[in-house]
Amino acid sequence: MNMAGKTVLITGSTDGVGRYVALKLASAGARVLIHGRDTKRAQALADEIKRTSGREPMFYQADLASLAEVREFAQLVLDDQERLDVFVSNAGIGSQNEGPARQASPDGHELRFAVNYLAGFLLAHLLLPRLKASRPARIVNVASIGQHPIDFDDVMITKNYSGGRAYGQSKLSQIMFTIDLAEQLAGSGVTVNALHPATYMNTTMVRASGATPMSTVEQGGDAILRLVQGDDVADSSGRFFDGKRETRAHPQAYDDGARKKLRALSMKLAGLSG
Repeated sequence: MNMAGKTVLITGSTDGVGRYVALKLASAGARVLIHGRDTKRAQALADEIKRTSGREPMFYQADLASLAEVREFAQLVLDDQERLDVFVSNAGIGSQNEGPARQASPDGHELRFAVNYLAGFLLAHLLLPRLKASRPARIVNVASIGQHPIDFDDVMITKNYSGGRAYGQSKLSQIMFTIDLAEQLAGSGVTVNALHPATYMNTTMVRASGATPMSTVEQGGDAILRLVQGDDVADSSGRFFDGKRETRAHPQAYDDGARKKLRALSMKLAGLSG
């Protein structure tokens, strides 16, 4: 895909791999919409984009833990943008970010499920009309190879909680949603794929978890960029990639019944009609 003149929204783009992707796409001619919570980091990124590409990005501030803020964010994008060619759902928190203890979102949902999965689920649904109108368009969900099956009797992990389990469940939920949404969007001109960009990239999230970085932000960013603009994946949808290689996710991702349960729960929690 030639990115010149394309409009791309990247959540969590003021730091880490999202920042790298934003800079690269701006340099390729895209109109980049950046998102984050920290205005200082956003301004630093905006200044660098303007300096290196001559383009002025638009910044949207929102806390994705709050579904009300997610809705406001989506509406602002719809009001501001006549087209949306790519949506990269990248924002997230790791297994130890915000602390190792179980935390709840402002809406009462387990925090990692809310930020890593439910916010992107709601954003994608709210932005779909603009994506469809801009087709061919792409959705890229930044997930992880670290996945944990969902216990539908305790999705919010009120028992036997661990940050690793919560993170893995949220990432598997993203992949299940990717497969579901691809089926719904078949023939629409909008594709959706998920990926594990790279293992333990040198990012704030990884360092906060206490893990030793094993790969670079550039490696992970280049894998994301391939799904954003690669001609070789233009017709791919509903796939999961480990870096640039297609692979299989956890078996629960391919369980039609489990995906149906997750879809019904997510629609209810996000306040969306069937």
